[in-house]
Amino acid sequence: MSDPAAALDPAALRALAETSTAWPFEEARKIVARLKQHPKDEVLFETGYGPSGLPHIGTFGEVARTTMVRHAFRVLTDDRIKTRLIAFSDDMDGLRKVPDNIPNKELVAAHLGKPLTRVPDPFGTHPSFGEHNNARLRAFLDAFGFDYEFASSTEYYKSGRFDATLLAMLEHYDAVMEIILPTLGPERRATYSPFLPVDIRTGVVLQVPMVARDAKRGTVTYEHPETGERVTTAVTKGMVKCQWKADWAMRWTALGIDYEMAGKDLIDSVKLSGEICRVLGGRPPEGFTYELFLDDKGQKISKSKGNGLTIDEWLRYASPESLSLFMYREPKAAKRLYFDVIPRNVDEYAQFLDGYKRQDGKQRLTNPVWHIHAGTPPDTSVPISFTMLLNLVSASNAENAETLWGFIGRYWPGVTPQSHPRLQREVEYAIHYFRDFVLPAKRFREPTDGERAALMDLRDALSQLADDATAEAIQEVVYEVGRRPPFLDEKKKGKDGKPGVSLDWFNLLYQVLLGQEKGPRFGSFVAIYGLKNTVDMIDGALARSA
Repeated sequence: MSDPAAALDPAALRALAETSTAWPFEEARKIVARLKQHPKDEVLFETGYGPSGLPHIGTFGEVARTTMVRHAFRVLTDDRIKTRLIAFSDDMDGLRKVPDNIPNKELVAAHLGKPLTRVPDPFGTHPSFGEHNNARLRAFLDAFGFDYEFASSTEYYKSGRFDATLLAMLEHYDAVMEIILPTLGPERRATYSPFLPVDIRTGVVLQVPMVARDAKRGTVTYEHPETGERVTTAVTKGMVKCQWKADWAMRWTALGIDYEMAGKDLIDSVKLSGEICRVLGGRPPEGFTYELFLDDKGQKISKSKGNGLTIDEWLRYASPESLSLFMYREPKAAKRLYFDVIPRNVDEYAQFLDGYKRQDGKQRLTNPVWHIHAGTPPDTSVPISFTMLLNLVSASNAENAETLWGFIGRYWPGVTPQSHPRLQREVEYAIHYFRDFVLPAKRFREPTDGERAALMDLRDALSQLADDATAEAIQEVVYEVGRRPPFLDEKKKGKDGKPGVSLDWFNLLYQVLLGQEKGPRFGSFVAIYGLKNTVDMIDGALARSA
């Protein structure tokens, strides 16, 4: 591929990046400005993960988007400054409730309140529930080839990596309380402490007030909620963990995090954690507030509820690149994340990739595929859209890839699974999607008498076309049949000046012939599916409704 952007020397590429309107560059410029004020030899990016439920796509989205900003920063700085991305798991959090979408709920229910890494794995594959979900996350991030370092809250607390900052929080205990208490209700305020002791006997993370503290010794004292006895414990070596907002601030300070994104629902948490970070002697990271993902009903996606799409589900039906595109586009707009969005993202990814070849360097830096592929999009193409593949599967009820390749090879001689491996993957995706979503929802509408007559006219007109008729010629026949009552639309005019055709005509074709509400450009579909196959399909629809 001829690549003007790649051919640019680093200085020229940086010059384009410095004025690019693509949001990853806008974010990266914030980090560059930060370094001018406080120079560092290394920049740390972080993403957080709460492993209380099975990983969902929102978690991946944060890593993907942060990776895009990291790459943009490297371009802006000519890669002179070392960068690292830490994927941090809050696996020392106490499990508050049993997730809805796991097996062996009774097993997990017996361990409520314990750190996730002390809760048995209901799936029976790992030493703990936290480690099971951590492994799921890592496996997925590895499959995408992300460059990251996984970090476990449990490991970091117990190893002592947080000890110095925990002692600093103990020393500045009153200042931290002054930040948090005004944000709490009276009942919560009476029991709040930034430290949550881990009960030595039960392993439960306790939500109890502190009755004494000793900064010199590094200890806190609390009354045990069951026995009433006073217990003194160190704040180091994993004997306590911090409350959420204090924990975030402590981590930023201890690790020196420079950049971390957060969802819109955490705006207040980011603000409070930033204030605590400053009290601890740290500098809050640069940040980016993204909108939340919604399910098909418009409700926020929740790990514990299991609504919306899981990571594995998207990858069963579409490519990783299509998911990355979904994450790249409009990160500040709330987006519904459910199965119906998959085909559109697959096709739009292909369109962006195809358009990239014709763009200059400046335009390419605003093309999503440049950011998805870290500046080097692949030189591949797919001759057929994913939506068209779905309709071919739907029309033929294809149960195997060979059937689809028969249509594809007839229309595009020489196009094979070997010559187009990306298309081979999309054929498999289309079959999975059809079986799981299209087929169960198929409902063939019976045509009215007038519609039957129109379908018979279409059948006869298609029968008279040559086998090698172009998609345009077929589409013109479709229009000509549609320009008859009751589908003639005198108010609309075609590009050729002829009368328009009502959408009811095309809806008829989709609903009666394909058993679905929407469909492809019909002429293109028939050209690939075949005239004889289409005539047979019309005959079948007419026979069903006879």
